[in-house]
Amino acid sequence: MVPSVRLSPATCSLFDEPLAITVQGLGPWQQVTLQMSLWDEVGKLFQACACYQAGDDGGLDLTCWPALPGGSFSGLEPMGLLWALQPQKPFRRLVKRDVQTPFLLQLEVFEGHGEPPRRLPAQAQHERAFLRDGVRRVPVREGRIWAMLFLPPGEDPFPGIINIHGYTGSLFEHRASLLANHGFVTLALAYFKYEDLPQEPTELHLEYFQEVVNYMLQHPQVKGPGVALLSYSKGADLSLSMAAFLKNITAIASLNGPVANTVIPLCYKDKTIPPLPIDEQQVTVIDSNILDCSKAFTDPFQAPGNQSLIPLEKAEAQLLFILGQDDHVIKSEYHATEACEYLQAQGKENFQILSYPGTVHCIDPPFFSWYPIGKHLFPHKWAIWGGELGAYSKAQVHAWPQIQAFFNKYL
Repeated sequence: MVPSVRLSPATCSLFDEPLAITVQGLGPWQQVTLQMSLWDEVGKLFQACACYQAGDDGGLDLTCWPALPGGSFSGLEPMGLLWALQPQKPFRRLVKRDVQTPFLLQLEVFEGHGEPPRRLPAQAQHERAFLRDGVRRVPVREGRIWAMLFLPPGEDPFPGIINIHGYTGSLFEHRASLLANHGFVTLALAYFKYEDLPQEPTELHLEYFQEVVNYMLQHPQVKGPGVALLSYSKGADLSLSMAAFLKNITAIASLNGPVANTVIPLCYKDKTIPPLPIDEQQVTVIDSNILDCSKAFTDPFQAPGNQSLIPLEKAEAQLLFILGQDDHVIKSEYHATEACEYLQAQGKENFQILSYPGTVHCIDPPFFSWYPIGKHLFPHKWAIWGGELGAYSKAQVHAWPQIQAFFNKYL
């Protein structure tokens, strides 16, 4: 019997959905190595491999067979070949810019566990898509707004979500497109380094974000009466400021965000919130000139009257803080815990925390690859972001449906 690979779904699945992998036609108890490859949009290779031993019938089902030591992971990990993908070139991040095209996966089966491997005739290709059939992607250029709107199939109104990325600029659509597949009208927002928006802004204005909220509430497919915000890093402190000063913000899911304004002054009407100061003396150098900036931001709770703190007591929105306990960019767990204790002392109960051990600064939707080292926003040098491969993947898989349930509950 010739070995063969079977995937379910067979040819295409959504990026955040599970993919079942089985191999048939192997010899009884035959040892094999499975290798998964993915090329990103500029042709850079990401790979993962795992060592397995077939059953007495020559079959291998990753949902019930554990991976043996010697590969990218071990143990019972049905999706390990996807979440363990790592770049061939160090420090490269798996990014999806064009969500209209899928990533292509290639799965190969090799005989044995050692080197050099001999490839068996069992292999398969599979597409991982970001848009379900019927989801519409609509460019938005309204007033000053630059964004991309994703509309689920159908004409009925849906809950509305604005997705705000971190301080890298440009427009990132992967979270918004995947959320639209689950029945949300989702707007991926750019706020600098995109088209005619400022490349290096000296300040940000909440009035821009007010325009975005108004645009969403006026859209016929957003059911209102408010909108939610899904935000990451710098985008998270912007979202909290929106909830504190603007109306019609119903719920916020904050991914590893500070509770103080960071990086750049934020203006609203006649008020300016200064950025949280950075102490460069607290930056340390670890292996190979990689920086650890985890202590660089000053503690916003230790300085009485700190003007950078966002007045969260003014926010009426429900707040979900999603945290990586090994975040080396900002002490997000400390920020959220202190903020929630303060809110509780003010008699507020509109908050909850999801905290994940061994998890890095960037918490993406499920099955995006671990990104432990990246460019830090203020020294613009390589810095540790933290986390552990297996723990990070489990956090992604758990947090993503929690975010959807949170929005469905409050929108």
